[in-house]
Amino acid sequence: MKRPGPLLTLLAGLVLGLFLLTLNATTGTKTASSSYEEKSPSPTPARSAASTAPTPAPSPSRVPATDADYAGRTDDDAAAIAVTVRDGKAIAYYCDGRTQESWLKGDVEDDGTLRLTGEHGAKLDGTLQDGKGVAGTVTVGGGRHAFSADRATKPSGLWRATATVRSAKIDGGWIVLKDGTQVGILTRDGKPSPAPAIDPETGAVTVDGQQLTARPATP
Repeated sequence: MKRPGPLLTLLAGLVLGLFLLTLNATTGTKTASSSYEEKSPSPTPARSAASTAPTPAPSPSRVPATDADYAGRTDDDAAAIAVTVRDGKAIAYYCDGRTQESWLKGDVEDDGTLRLTGEHGAKLDGTLQDGKGVAGTVTVGGGRHAFSADRATKPSGLWRATATVRSAKIDGGWIVLKDGTQVGILTRDGKPSPAPAIDPETGAVTVDGQQLTARPATP
């Protein structure tokens, strides 16, 4: 018997290969080379904007300056000074009791800082000290003075009287210190002179024979 020739063997192999391919296609059977599938990585969940946004820090609450009166002297003892704070505003009076005085005013900052200004370039820079006092510097007439003033209780503090007496415009300022000492200047039509004493209980004062009433000065 003759053995099959090479050509016949090749044709038989091709027929067998086609049969196997047809069988895989119809039955869905996977070959060994196609059995591995690379898994796609799971998507990372996106972080919401709400979870990444930083929480805003709470705004510090504003604490208004306590209404109070302060009275004291410059460190060089050249003059007395008084400060009155009301509703976030301040008024101050610098007085040497003879010829030099200045009224200053301005706002009180949230941190207790005072930056007050007056006529002819006068200014006061100070800081309130927890309602117990005020300290800083005051510049009047080209001179700069450090000062400190303790909290004052009536009758200590700042007093003022304005009026017209015998056709003269009167403007008086007084600082009553805690030991009862009074430092003040009275101006008549702009001319300064030492002020007469006031009654610290009532504010009564006599000017050129006429009785006036000084009142606590406020901003």
